[in-house]
Amino acid sequence: MKKLAMTAVAAAAVLGAGTAHAYVSGTFSNGFVVPNVIKEANGGTTTVGLMNNSESSIPVYWTFHNQESGHVADGCFVMTAKDYEPFVWADRAGTGMDGYRGYLVFAVGTTATGAGAPPLCGTADAAATLAASGPILAGSAFYVDPVNKDVAFTPVIDGPLTIPAGNNLTTLGPDSVTAVGGAASLTTANNQTFAMRYFVDGAPGGNDTAIVVWSTGDQRGTYTVNMFDNAQNRRSVNFQLDHAELDWFNPETIAGRPSTFVDGFISWMPKAAAVSGIPSGVTRTHITARNTSVFTYSVISAPAFGAVQTVLGAHTIR
Repeated sequence: MKKLAMTAVAAAAVLGAGTAHAYVSGTFSNGFVVPNVIKEANGGTTTVGLMNNSESSIPVYWTFHNQESGHVADGCFVMTAKDYEPFVWADRAGTGMDGYRGYLVFAVGTTATGAGAPPLCGTADAAATLAASGPILAGSAFYVDPVNKDVAFTPVIDGPLTIPAGNNLTTLGPDSVTAVGGAASLTTANNQTFAMRYFVDGAPGGNDTAIVVWSTGDQRGTYTVNMFDNAQNRRSVNFQLDHAELDWFNPETIAGRPSTFVDGFISWMPKAAAVSGIPSGVTRTHITARNTSVFTYSVISAPAFGAVQTVLGAHTIR
């Protein structure tokens, strides 16, 4: 393997993301997920742009979940035909949300018509409304950092969303979203291998990486994985996922990482990996029991970039 300069390949990795694997982005559907959302005290925030591709007004419901997939806040707004809607999390989050990490689900409700019809943002069963909405909503997201005058791409997971009957779009809870079409799918019949990029140097303010792992299953546990550098050297290490549905961890702090492992990837097979520390009441099949959707990406910051880079994690079925 040739040792290509990280600064030369980072932009290509971002621009080419989505063409070399099965993650789906840039399509219209009944909704989508922004897997990593935060509002910082320094003004940093996640921003989302939504597009309505239909010829009529639609209600768009949103729910902010914490890292355990617990409901935190929700709302609804109306988009007119062929509308673009900016959604700035700092403006929507409310008080007491600084530093509170979570994820957003956006879903389309049905549009009621006729005499005595309820307002667009009413209440309805999620399964019925999503089935009726069709492929009309798309979105993109960024993290805006006003301190460093930087903007980082945040991947959006396209739908279709799978939400069981009986869930209301205004009160989505931990078990409401069982699958998202744009993510990788883990089932009892297959396994996926995820390759998660890292670029670090062990120096404060130097090259840093944060890896995002999002899933619809309970992913908590300490996994034994293979870590590779850019010279094909391998080291078996462990990394820990502390939260049920959204984790944000620093690969630089993984115990046992050789100091020379500064540029490479982590290979993670959720079904096959040895795992310990699973919480009481959660079974070994917790991440595959519901045909779990899984999505990973890395956020890489380096002085040589002059900007934060986002690199999607690759995956393959084994």
